[in-house]
Amino acid sequence: MTLKDHGLVIPDDPVICYIEGDGVGREITEVTLPVLDRAVEQAYGGTRRIVWLKLYAGKEAMNVYGEYLPADTLEAVAYYRVALKGPLETPMGSGIRSLNVTIRQTLNLYACVRPVTYISGVPSPVKHPEMVNMVVFRENTEDLYAGIEWKQGSREALKVIDFLNTEMGTRISLDSGVGVKPISVKRTKALVRAALDYALANGRKSVTLVTKGNIMKFTEGAFRAWGYEVAQQEYGDKIVTEKDVLDKFGGQAPEDKSTVKDRLADNMLQQILLYPEQYDVIATPNLNGDYISDALAAQVGGLGMAPGANLGDHIGVFEATHGTAPDIAGQGIVDPTALILSGELMLEYMGWQEAARMVHKAVQATIASRQVTKDLALQMDDAKELSTAEFGQAVLKNI
Repeated sequence: MTLKDHGLVIPDDPVICYIEGDGVGREITEVTLPVLDRAVEQAYGGTRRIVWLKLYAGKEAMNVYGEYLPADTLEAVAYYRVALKGPLETPMGSGIRSLNVTIRQTLNLYACVRPVTYISGVPSPVKHPEMVNMVVFRENTEDLYAGIEWKQGSREALKVIDFLNTEMGTRISLDSGVGVKPISVKRTKALVRAALDYALANGRKSVTLVTKGNIMKFTEGAFRAWGYEVAQQEYGDKIVTEKDVLDKFGGQAPEDKSTVKDRLADNMLQQILLYPEQYDVIATPNLNGDYISDALAAQVGGLGMAPGANLGDHIGVFEATHGTAPDIAGQGIVDPTALILSGELMLEYMGWQEAARMVHKAVQATIASRQVTKDLALQMDDAKELSTAEFGQAVLKNI
């Protein structure tokens, strides 16, 4: 892929990187690649194809390179611009830094994009999951995920606490661990631009800025303020604010404009349950986006159904949002739907819409036929339980 006139030029046979990942990663990748290949073949009559390039990260990379995230891998993704990635394991509490976060920050993949829609037939804990149709744009490189913190009792933590208490007038207990939460103008505005561009290009009616700005005024509150700045200064002829709708348009937004509004994060977790039809595109800092996207995924059947994309400027890494699930790895029971749908997002990103639609319809048809993996079969009446590989074959037959 090459860059021309501020856009990607996609050849008919692009090289696309893939990382199997840890835990269930190999199982879901082995199922997903043939599904995407079949969709591309069927959609374009053999005139297009994907050339897959395997890269290494996680435990497999440690075996091959002696490190968890080789420079070769990052350089290849940056060069080839598009990658499909399985889940990567990060030890909790200590050890190596999150590989997922490192990939996002190193490649400046500032927008984590998670579309959440319902596939008919999937068990759901809510009455009307079909009303959920949102796309979460989660800032991907800052906030608490920047990883700036110092362990309780360490020299660094005590030094930071002493400075804050002595010079800044705070009252932080000496037995505290300390973290820093950076949120910048540049990356906030880049994220909000991406959300607005998506909303306008796809006919979405609203973009909601979700923060805890009433408490953290100079980080999350600033995110809200900077988001409105971008909307009003750069998209003023294409958007209206919620205040404008009430004050100037009698409560009815103009059909040809997208409405920009804001909500507090705790309230938003209620809103998506009670009034999901009122929300469309969400733009939010990193931690809020993590909570909200997972909560939304639960409403449409769980993380096993949730695709994701990590996007920067003309570069994208597409991944399932679930973890490595080591407790079921190697048993052939994991649901590959999330990675398959992430592959659909990848095809859309490349402009191969026909192939993307084939993937989505095939997944829908397979689930509608009640041929599903164990996670869904346990919640459905009269379902036929399939292994991971068998589910992949069923999806292939429906393309």
